[in-house]
Amino acid sequence: MTKPNSTTPDLDLSALTLSPEPPLQTFPLGDFTLQSGAVLPSAQISYTIHGSLSLPPILYPTWFSGLTGSNTWLLGPTRPLSPEKYCIIIPALFGNSQSTSPSNSDLRPFPAITLYDNVRAQHELLTKGLGITHLRAVLGWSMGGAQTFQWATQYPEFMDIIVPFCGAARCATHNQVFLEGQKSALLAIKGVRSAGAGRDGGERGEWSKDEWEVGMRAFARGYAGWGFSQEFYREKVYETYLGYKDLEDFLVGFWEKWAVSKDPENMLTMLRTWQTADVSKQEPYNGDLKAAMQAIKAKALVLPSKTDLYFPPEDSEIEVSLMRDGVATLAVFPSIWGHWAGGPGESKEDGEWLDEQLRGIGL
Repeated sequence: MTKPNSTTPDLDLSALTLSPEPPLQTFPLGDFTLQSGAVLPSAQISYTIHGSLSLPPILYPTWFSGLTGSNTWLLGPTRPLSPEKYCIIIPALFGNSQSTSPSNSDLRPFPAITLYDNVRAQHELLTKGLGITHLRAVLGWSMGGAQTFQWATQYPEFMDIIVPFCGAARCATHNQVFLEGQKSALLAIKGVRSAGAGRDGGERGEWSKDEWEVGMRAFARGYAGWGFSQEFYREKVYETYLGYKDLEDFLVGFWEKWAVSKDPENMLTMLRTWQTADVSKQEPYNGDLKAAMQAIKAKALVLPSKTDLYFPPEDSEIEVSLMRDGVATLAVFPSIWGHWAGGPGESKEDGEWLDEQLRGIGL
């Protein structure tokens, strides 16, 4: 792997031509009925728009814990996702602190939110709020990739192209196990056990400053073993590429810094959404994954990472094999960056590879 000439622990991404962040906007959804039948009162979805609404629209959803500004590393005037060529709408997940979330509401317990709920809210934003009835593309990284698959099965006629990268159409069993560890690390701080994959652990009360910090630091260290690959750590890329002085500096300066900045209840909300992700869990598929994947009509470019521990290429191969002939192309990030090969911009080479794939599919 080629290393850049210089890096800093603050992750200087200037070489990737970051797009500036426009103002955050909100669209009121009212009392929003969820897939479970529960109601999210006075719900709102937050979003940003890059480019003119007169341009062909692209939807680019956020990922687990990511804010709308976390997606801008992939945008730029000379890149495939150019705001001069497309109107790029970045909607925020429920639970990310921008759309309706535990941190900006009084809802306790916060209701279970599915990807179906997120995508239906995004559909209302587009059609009722922005007057958009068709998209050039839907694409995203990680949970953004999962939302991309959800869009293609929930509204199959709505887009021309889908590009899920380092994501999946359903949360695999091994992925659920990983998330159970993360969830249990947080709940243990409150003396609460997990109720099982996709289920909450019960009432927890407010988080004290110490509980928040201890819990989220534990969450960070568990996550650190999964976000990057074994080879990434073996080659000490956190030192040679990212500029941290040693492993502990990386765990504190990269992982713990990220985790402590997030609200524990928000993270638990999004974790449950991730853990229950499955495009077959909606009408008319009723649990039949093949039927859901066969319903995809958009031209699909599926991009797993060779070393992703969350969404390995084998899972993507299975999902693509279930799609109709000629619909999907599979290409694998040739990267040691694990899940982070797909974003959010730390690996310049992987960003360039992703740009090449997007150009190849016609973006």
